[in-house]
Amino acid sequence: MTDAVFRIALEGLAGLAAGLAFGILYFRGLWWQVRRFEARRRPLVLIGVMIGRFALLGGGLVLAALAGAVPLLTAALGVLGGRALVMRRVRMAAP
Repeated sequence: MTDAVFRIALEGLAGLAAGLAFGILYFRGLWWQVRRFEARRRPLVLIGVMIGRFALLGGGLVLAALAGAVPLLTAALGVLGGRALVMRRVRMAAP
């Protein structure tokens, strides 16, 4: 493997791992927020959590975009993977 291919693969794996972490945090936060919204608890806290979730995911994707196309695309795939993991867990926990 040449150094360029190794670097691209490493950037892709880092983007995937970061995207997976951001996706899990984003969608777990969304699930927490939906449960609190149903209970009608502290709407200002819920708005703050929503803004925080958007900022975290947006900031992570901006950093990935600054690193290049491969990290951005793999981070986006990681976010989708994180969504799939959270959705599977939510479906198993739902009555």
